[in-house]
Order: sequence, then C-alpha cells, then structure tokens
Amino acid sequence: MADAVTMVDVLEARRRIGSLVHRTSLSQSAALTQRTGHPILLKNEHQQLTGSFKLRGATNAVLALSDDERRRGVAAASTGNHGRALAHAAKAAGSRAVICMSSLVPANKVEAIKALGADARIIGMSQDDAQVEVDRLVREEGLIEVPPFDKAEVIAGQGTLGLEIVKDVPALDAVLVPLSGGGLIAGVALAVKALSPKTRVIGVSMERGAAMVACLAAGKPVIVEELETLADSLGGGIGLENRHTFSMVRELVDETVLLTEREIAAGIAHAYNEEREVIEGAAAVGIGAILAGKFAPVGPTAVVLSGKNIDMGVHGQIVAGTHPVFGELA
Repeated sequence: MADAVTMVDVLEARRRIGSLVHRTSLSQSAALTQRTGHPILLKNEHQQLTGSFKLRGATNAVLALSDDERRRGVAAASTGNHGRALAHAAKAAGSRAVICMSSLVPANKVEAIKALGADARIIGMSQDDAQVEVDRLVREEGLIEVPPFDKAEVIAGQGTLGLEIVKDVPALDAVLVPLSGGGLIAGVALAVKALSPKTRVIGVSMERGAAMVACLAAGKPVIVEELETLADSLGGGIGLENRHTFSMVRELVDETVLLTEREIAAGIAHAYNEEREVIEGAAAVGIGAILAGKFAPVGPTAVVLSGKNIDMGVHGQIVAGTHPVFGELA
C-alpha cells in the first residue's frame, strides 16, 4: 500500500519550489461570467515558465532527490508537457534527462524538450510504449524515473496550484480541472478539499481515450486505447499498478465531464477570441464544458487553464474555423 499524499506534502512542496515557479494569476472572465450569471475565474497556469502546470510537480520531484540520484539522471514517459517541465527542472539541477514519448506527441513539444538539452526519444504509438523504454533506462542505466502523475512528490507539487486558488477565492463553489492521469486533479483536490471542503472538484476530459474516466467506471485501473485528440496532453493510461492517483481521484473528485473534439475546439477558440489567451486543447476543456452546457455553474467557479503548448498551425485553423474538427470529424 502506497503512503498517502497529505497536505503536509503539499505545504512542503510550496516551500521547496516557491522561488522557482510562477504564482500564476486568477482572472475573472467577463464573457463567461456574463454568459453564466456567476463569477468564472481563470487560473492562468498556461503562463507558467514552461507553458504548463507540470513545472510544479517536476521541480518538486527533482529537488526531493538525493545528490546521488540527481547525478544518475532522470527519465520519464510524457505526452509533452511533463517532459518539458522535467527537462527544465533537471537542467537547473545539473542532471541528465531522458524523455520518452510516443509518435502522437506534437512536434512542437518534442522540439521544446530538445531545446532544453534533454534526450528526447520517440517510442511507439502510445505512452505505454514509451514507458517500456523508461523501464529499460531505470533497469539498465540506473536513471531515476520521475513519472508524469503517479508519484507523491509530483502530486504534491501540483497541489500548490490548489493552495493558490483557494487563497485567492475562499468562497469557491467549484473548480474545473483537466483530467488525464490524475496528478493535477489529485493534488488540486487534496488542497482544495482540505481548505474548502464544500468546494466541488470537477474533472474534465475528452471523449476520445479518457483513461481515468474509464478506470473509474471499471472500478480499477484498466488499459484504454490512446487516440488522437486535440487534447493530446490528456492522452495515455494511468498504469495498471497505479499507486496514488486512481484512489485519490475516486475519493476526492465529485464529478467528471467528457467533451467532443468540437467542444474542445470551441474552448480553444473562445480563449483566443474572448480572453485573448493562447491555450492548448487540454487547457481548454473547462471552458469547453461551460460553453457546451455540460457544466452549469451555480456560484463562483475556477477554471484551470493548464497549458499553452499548442502547435500554432493547428491553433490558427481552429480560430479560423477551418480545422477538420469542424467538418467531417464533427
């Protein structure tokens, strides 16, 4: 049985990483507030140093390593954003980083990881395929694995985002959080529920390959096919030997919502046209859920904009309404 992640861990993570990550802003959306009749507040985590929330957990995990472990280097499977964050954190600590990704990871994310000096490896068609190479690196070369979500230090680091939200809006009715492997929502839910027990935590994901939602429905971790999606950062499984996030999401998250590709695109377009923000598909799911009427706010609601690392060609097509998602894929 894995040791539980606690608020003590989240508070320690805040102390450890406080000077190394941005305390991102929480801004009110005039358009969504007017649309819903309730304050809608955007947690601008896409403004984080590496363009996503992942820097919190990766930095906390690297700083928690011993000197010997940092000398050996770190490895991870990633859909892109965790890899970029881990590459950044490892470079700052003087450590080697090997990031393993599937061929579904967008080229812009792969190049950003290489630019930070990490060894970026493309392995197979899924995050599970990439994980095989990570396991080999740990077994044969002695690298330390820093997984993207199912690690106590990573979850605690992401929980610092929840601390900031509740401090900024103590009387919060709900928070909408992108849901993938569960590291972000587990950490945020832990912090939010500890400080504001009545606040609802809503996980939002895509219809195409939402692994955690499928696992919750099955009552246990299961293998879910990874599919191409605009919310590419939400792809990948949760691991059949999941130690933390499955149980935490099951216990702490109040509801889950799934979006079509067109609804995700609508969230991306709204963020640009109304909020003047460039965000990726995974970050747009909270906005998309509100626009689609799949979540109806009844009080002050925070929406986590988790990252901005989108291919700008794809972004331009979505904003112009020419992306295939508006045609044959709709």
